[in-house]
Amino acid sequence: MTGTAVALPEAEYKEPGPVEQRYTYDEAFQGKITALSMRDTTFMQRTEGLIKPEYFESHADGHLVSIANRYYAKFKKAPGDGTTWKHLIDADIAAKIIRPEMRSLVARRAIQLMGSDISDRDLVVDEVATFARHQAVSKAILDSVEHLDLRDFEKISTGLKKALDVGAATEVNAYDYAEELKTRTNERIERAAGRMSPTGITTGYPDIDRVLYHKGWGRKELSVLMGAAKAGKTTALIDFAISACGSLKRHNVMYVTLEVSKEIIGERLDARISNQMVMELGDHLHDVSKKVSDFMAKAGRFAIYEFPTGTMRVSDLRRIIERDKARGILYDLIVVDYADLMQPERVTDNAIENSKGVYVQLRGLAMQENVAILTATQTNREGAKKTVATMTDIAEDFNKVRIADIVISINKTEEERKLGQARLFFAACRNQASGFSIRVEQDIDRMRFVKSVIGEE
Repeated sequence: MTGTAVALPEAEYKEPGPVEQRYTYDEAFQGKITALSMRDTTFMQRTEGLIKPEYFESHADGHLVSIANRYYAKFKKAPGDGTTWKHLIDADIAAKIIRPEMRSLVARRAIQLMGSDISDRDLVVDEVATFARHQAVSKAILDSVEHLDLRDFEKISTGLKKALDVGAATEVNAYDYAEELKTRTNERIERAAGRMSPTGITTGYPDIDRVLYHKGWGRKELSVLMGAAKAGKTTALIDFAISACGSLKRHNVMYVTLEVSKEIIGERLDARISNQMVMELGDHLHDVSKKVSDFMAKAGRFAIYEFPTGTMRVSDLRRIIERDKARGILYDLIVVDYADLMQPERVTDNAIENSKGVYVQLRGLAMQENVAILTATQTNREGAKKTVATMTDIAEDFNKVRIADIVISINKTEEERKLGQARLFFAACRNQASGFSIRVEQDIDRMRFVKSVIGEE
């Protein structure tokens, strides 16, 4: 028997479309949201009002998110450090918000998440909207079962509509000036009563902190020290950096050196902490080692990064921050020694535009990461000859003054140099008074830019 061939129509070929990326909102993803809520102020700003405790399968995560939301509503920042979190958890236990059987579970979860990776904040922010809507709709469907038995279709419809309307705040929400008056007033009351610590990163010297608006270097701000060559800019940066690290707050500090090797910076830090002259460190080996070890045992993290002069960009700095976040490290103060030696993201033939680009990007990084950034710049030739260098004496580019939140010049006459003294002139300040000086006693040989504060002039 001879068969007859039947021609089948060819299937229409279609180019494969884009594969939709689907995320599983599992325990790991929910833990990431909880950790960011606990530690990252920018994340809280961008997701304000969106993340609710009932969206979390883990009761411990729900408790921690609830605490973070309440703290943010009052202070407009994430709680952040472990000491604050211990206090907040203890307060909820005392108020019986956290049940006795949940105490150890919540505490253990908080410790775990304080050291977890939060480097991919932007990706999580992008997904939070869908996560919140998914969890809200799931809860609305479960709740609708009860209303269905009662034939209460109106409540079912209202509940589902409300859940489907859950959306993302992918950008920073508007600050309602009138609505936030109560928050501002409460903050002033808390500060006056001593219950709310200043947000600034301490200089290590109360008399200097006192005249700074934030009682230290401001978070989300760029602070600049200005001085002539060999005026002690690096010594100042080292002194202020290690003082912040060793304060009661134990601030985490990143020190970026673009001119002096990391080994030399390490030597100078040893001298500063041990109160020994740099040239005599080898004569006091055991004393230096013990003093540095004892100091750092009670201090925050102090990380030194070295880049060749003129090669580091702000994007390189951002990558370091993201990498360290992945290891559970959040910085409070970033010191760049110094910004004039950085490279802009986009190099042009215009030196002023290049300089402006670096400073704008550096300040933007401070705002995005909620850190204080401290750097230094040169005084021009005319300023180097003056008794007091003002903001017009900044070298190369006046845009630095416009962009920085505070510019402090380092001044000393030959007589003052012999006396071991200097004057810090507050040349330009965005949020406070300027035009005054603070006289300090120094011991430069032992890397003490400020040995003591003599007084204000």
